[in-house]
Amino acid sequence: MTAAPSPHVQRFVELSVDELRARLREALDLYVTAMRYPQGTAEQRAPMWLAHMMREGWRCVAALDDQDKMAGIAYGYRGAPGQWWHEQVRRGVTEQRGAAVADLWMADYFELTELHVRPESQGHGAGAELVTRLVDGVPSAHVLLSTPEGPSRAWRLYRRLGFADVLRHYRFAGDPRPFGVLGRQLPLEAG
Repeated sequence: MTAAPSPHVQRFVELSVDELRARLREALDLYVTAMRYPQGTAEQRAPMWLAHMMREGWRCVAALDDQDKMAGIAYGYRGAPGQWWHEQVRRGVTEQRGAAVADLWMADYFELTELHVRPESQGHGAGAELVTRLVDGVPSAHVLLSTPEGPSRAWRLYRRLGFADVLRHYRFAGDPRPFGVLGRQLPLEAG
């Protein structure tokens, strides 16, 4: 058993596609709670999460409590042209910072797609441990993620882990909120 960074987390485990599929309702409920989204959001997101599981390099890590319930989850995969997020970010970076910067960041990256920790488990290191375990051994040159703008625990976490600004105040199609896109070189411990 792994040393727990939180009284709410007992261990961290890698989940296979089949294991996450079997726990998808639980994972999506955690996502809705952590993001404070309205009820019904989980049903809208389920098809997207299922599609993501089929992408090259997909991996997932969960934090489990002493009842074997998810206290946190993180997943991602190899980013590639043709993926919605890739195309949105590439366009934004190219417009704000130029094609050379877009090429630098997006030629070889792992997309940290989802990172969520139950509110009562936040602030005890579970998020940092999830990110660290998720990207450990990833063969990509960079890791990229997007997060809503504004001061938050997420921003503090990403800054502590050495993530830098790639694109700021970007509005993804279909979402009125401004987002920051952050990135850093891999391996994580190199920074």
